[in-house]
Amino acid sequence: MFSILLAQTTAPAPAPGAGLLGILPFILMFVVAYYVMIRPQMRRQKEQTKLVSSLKTGDRVVTSSGIHGLISNVKETTVIVKVADNVKLEMEKTAVTNVVKTTEG
Repeated sequence: MFSILLAQTTAPAPAPGAGLLGILPFILMFVVAYYVMIRPQMRRQKEQTKLVSSLKTGDRVVTSSGIHGLISNVKETTVIVKVADNVKLEMEKTAVTNVVKTTEG
């Protein structure tokens, strides 16, 4: 009879701080993910925005498709890139990934 009473007893209540310790690994994983993935991506995006806003005529650029050229005209959202004699391409400013060298007099 005593064994039946022991089988029916309730489990002991968890410690008061056990809930916080249970969620701590998830918080730690989020913090690591932020510093490893999210923060560097935000930094790259900020640098790309700064690069796009500083484009000017005469800059030598490389586009995301690998085209090398010289900016001959800058418009509001597009640039005209001269890639060869009598060959000009109009493309979005965001397609420019790198300024190779500026031509300064």
